[in-house]
Order: sequence, then C-alpha cells, then structure tokens
Amino acid sequence: MSIVTLLPFIVLIGAMFLMTRSAKKKQQAAAQMRDEMQPGTGVRTIGGMYATVKEIGDETVLLEVAPGVHAVYAKNAIGAVLEDSEYNRIVHGDDEESDSDAVVPDDASSLTEAADAKTAEVEDAAPKADLTKKSDAAEAATEGQKDGKADGETDAK
Repeated sequence: MSIVTLLPFIVLIGAMFLMTRSAKKKQQAAAQMRDEMQPGTGVRTIGGMYATVKEIGDETVLLEVAPGVHAVYAKNAIGAVLEDSEYNRIVHGDDEESDSDAVVPDDASSLTEAADAKTAEVEDAAPKADLTKKSDAAEAATEGQKDGKADGETDAK
C-alpha cells in the first residue's frame, strides 16, 4: 500500500484525536469549576436558573433558589460558578454605576406634569380637525330618496 492510499485515514485519525482532546479539556475545566464551588457562592444551572449553593455532596448540590426554597441538583447540572458581584448584578439588580447618578422621585407627579403641559400647548395651538365627510352624508341621503326606499327595505315579496 502506498502513502497516498493511507493519507485520508491518517487525516481522519488526526482530526478525531484533536476533537477528543479539546472535548477532554472542556470536561476537565468544567470539573475544576465545579470543584471550586463552596457554600454561599452563586451559580447558574444548565437550565438557566440562578441559585446559591447551600451544601455540596459527592454527586449532588443543595441549592437555595429563593429564600427558604431548596432544591437538590446533580453537580453536572451546574453550568457556571459566578463571582459575587456578577451574581448580585443579575439576581438582585445591583449596579454600582447607576447608584451614584440616579435621581428617583418619590412619586410620579414630576413625570406627568411635563407631559400634561406639552399636551395643553398642542391643544391650544391647533384647532381640532373635523374628520366627518359632510358631502358623503348628503349624497347618501339623496340617494335613498331617489329610490323611494328607506334603509333596510327590499323589493322581494
């Protein structure tokens, strides 16, 4: 057998080796990430649920999904271990940047006063247009009189 005949098989075997090697690296990284979990850290499951780790077993993890609500998950179901700042930003909506610049009114009156003033200005500036067609109404009335029939009457007997 010549080398040209064996070349496709060599390429195929090399590609399979590279694919399994990268998959193995991903599995090792995921296992290392799961080993770094500690009680109190925030996690995201593979289903997209955010929770806090309460207890870690050999193959399972006890997660607190809401205050007082606990669920047992397999370790393999943990998609990511999150940093505290990222977990608080996602779950609690904490945002360090917006806390210093935001001014929140205690009621909605300041938001509606400006809109009411603009509406009043627009109403005063332009008269309301009459959208009814008087010519069409007059034509319909004269057409009804031509036939000598009122609305709803027919010739059928």
